[in-house]
Amino acid sequence: MKLATYLHHGGAHAGVVVDQRIEPLADGATVADVVSGRAPVTAGPSVAVADVRLLPPLHPPTVRDFVAFEEHVEGVVRSVGDTATVPAQWYAAPTFYFTNPYAMIGAHDDVAIPPGCRVLDFELEVAAVVGTAGADLTVEQARDHIFGYTIFNDWSARDLQRAEMQVQLGPAKGKDFATTLGPWLVTADELEPWRDADGFLALPMSVAVNGRTVGSDLLSNMGWPFEALVAYASRGTQVRPGDVLGSGTCGNGGCLAELWGRSGTADPPALQAGDVVEMTVGGIGTISNRVVAGRAPQPIPAARPAPRRRPSALVHHHPVDQGA
Repeated sequence: MKLATYLHHGGAHAGVVVDQRIEPLADGATVADVVSGRAPVTAGPSVAVADVRLLPPLHPPTVRDFVAFEEHVEGVVRSVGDTATVPAQWYAAPTFYFTNPYAMIGAHDDVAIPPGCRVLDFELEVAAVVGTAGADLTVEQARDHIFGYTIFNDWSARDLQRAEMQVQLGPAKGKDFATTLGPWLVTADELEPWRDADGFLALPMSVAVNGRTVGSDLLSNMGWPFEALVAYASRGTQVRPGDVLGSGTCGNGGCLAELWGRSGTADPPALQAGDVVEMTVGGIGTISNRVVAGRAPQPIPAARPAPRRRPSALVHHHPVDQGA
């Protein structure tokens, strides 16, 4: 089953996608309702996918983005240094960062260049959506907690990202402005036929810029399956319905930074206003976003020189005896 959220005649609706038409859910139900366990009942006339604006399938409460492709790490490490050595810690655990749940955009929405950015990049990923709450899950248990999957484009302002991470934090504004989710949410059972002998989903992935294919890979080249990502995310805490977990960028041109690291040149160049980025994942579908000009940044002053003042010595006061 494919579940979509869409704008039609000025109103937001949710529905089931069947043969390029969307059958609306009854009683104003949302995709989040279905993810949380509400049975999807449809009612009313269907609409053509071509006649609606696809919104993000759901508004996730949290978004974790992992870095699960070794080939991607190799290329990106090379793009920022003189070595392609993958850090040893990468192999120890599936590292992730939290990104902005308010910055989700739809499958065909424009994406504005973030304020101050001159080096805009895309990142081709797939995301799992949690359907059942859990904590400290095993990898085996985690499979039953995955509701479905969607395409995830982790737009990246590389120049902002690199500057911020010099402070040993981040990414922050380098990733804070836009993430595409879509075109819809595909339930996990639909993708089971793609599972290989090692337990990974062997979905073909590709990305094109202005009609030119610049990257392609298999989702099954992840270092960990999604079940391991969910289990790790739940360690010492909870995952809850609607949580989104990105795979991290695939290899073989899943982003421009990887290609730059491997070739030593900025070819293809950073994205500019007017560029169209199209991503296709087998079993899920296609998203396509146009880059548009953004706003200039509002100025933020540099830090003032640290005064290094200290609190004055504490004065101990004894209560006055109020007895008779």
